[in-house]
Amino acid sequence: MKILLLEDDHNLHESLKAYLEMEDFEISSAFSADEAYDLAYENNFDLYIFDVNLGDDENGFEVLTALRRANDKTPTIYASALTDISSMTQGFNAGADDYIKKPFDPEELVLRIKSRYMSQESLLSYKDVTYNIINREIKQAHKVVGLSNILANIFHELIIQKNKIVPTDRLLEALVSPNSNALRVNISKLKSKLNLDIKNIKGVGYMLEEL
Repeated sequence: MKILLLEDDHNLHESLKAYLEMEDFEISSAFSADEAYDLAYENNFDLYIFDVNLGDDENGFEVLTALRRANDKTPTIYASALTDISSMTQGFNAGADDYIKKPFDPEELVLRIKSRYMSQESLLSYKDVTYNIINREIKQAHKVVGLSNILANIFHELIIQKNKIVPTDRLLEALVSPNSNALRVNISKLKSKLNLDIKNIKGVGYMLEEL
């Protein structure tokens, strides 16, 4: 599970990052609003964990509000010392899915992540295709479908961001010898294999589209 951690307190950030990595989460670090925007644009995350008070021009509420306006629906947990009802209301209005009050036990955060996000989002669907993101099993019309590692990795990136653009650079990481032509060939194979509607957003990336 890929997590973007936005926390400007370096000591807390590093200790929380280390704890989450021990639980096998992949953590990307942001210490400011600008860093969070850059990472959110360049990567596809499964979860955001945002502090509120960042010490710069924007706070965590404003960061998430901007991301939601850009159609970023990534589940988000606020971790904040602001524990009043007004702040919590503002956080949920910004689009948060959960709010944990500082100070907190990192184990509590891990329990929330595993119980509320990993189990609920383990099975994704697209038309007659279902995908288990835990064991990466793909079924079409209830029958298991076998894909090469390259096609399986491309499919994974597209379906976890269904109806959102996946940057070309991200998809190129799935290839043994990354180049645009090879990516187009593999996208074509994937479309044919599973009857997928994959839209090419020229100069940006690809999107698995479901109307």
